[in-house]
Amino acid sequence: MKLGSSSFEHRRAIPAEFALGAPRGFGGNRNPHLAWSDAPEGTKSFALLYIDVDAPTDASLAGKEGVEIPVDHPRGDFVHWVEVDIPASTRDIAAGSVSDGVTKGGKRSREVAGARDGLNDYTGWFAGDTNGMRGEYHGYDGPYPPPNDLRMHRYFFRLFALDVAKLDVPAKFTAADVFRAMHGHVLDEAAIYGTYRLHA
Repeated sequence: MKLGSSSFEHRRAIPAEFALGAPRGFGGNRNPHLAWSDAPEGTKSFALLYIDVDAPTDASLAGKEGVEIPVDHPRGDFVHWVEVDIPASTRDIAAGSVSDGVTKGGKRSREVAGARDGLNDYTGWFAGDTNGMRGEYHGYDGPYPPPNDLRMHRYFFRLFALDVAKLDVPAKFTAADVFRAMHGHVLDEAAIYGTYRLHA
């Protein structure tokens, strides 16, 4: 299976148009275009995950005045998009079709042609915010790495071809729920990544 995008080049920078954070505030927060081919025989649906694999593990350092997060700081995952039950006939997602701008408090869950949005990790990140950002963040919300982080972040799009049409996940589900539900049902996977950072 092959996955690609006309919005950015594999292993190259993601434009701020597709990021939640930009050098002077918010970015465009549009989802990028994705297209795929060569799905294996027996594919009944697709699942899509978008994950920053370079998120600092000590969240208290993010944006902290007078502190720079070193490149060798321990890293973990931050999930930016979870989508399941994408119909087997689907072969692309148009740029801006699921997210086109910043929605404070998060976008509502949506179902399009049977596909379902999960909660991304901004739900937890903004949980203690008192400036209108707290809420449930469904679907796509783009990169917003700490501006004081010295590491270039890598953002992976992972597409899974599954042998089931509908994943057994809760009504409000996360990437962890998807990984559990996909176990034993993955026929193939394709991945690409782009890079992004806000440190000058």
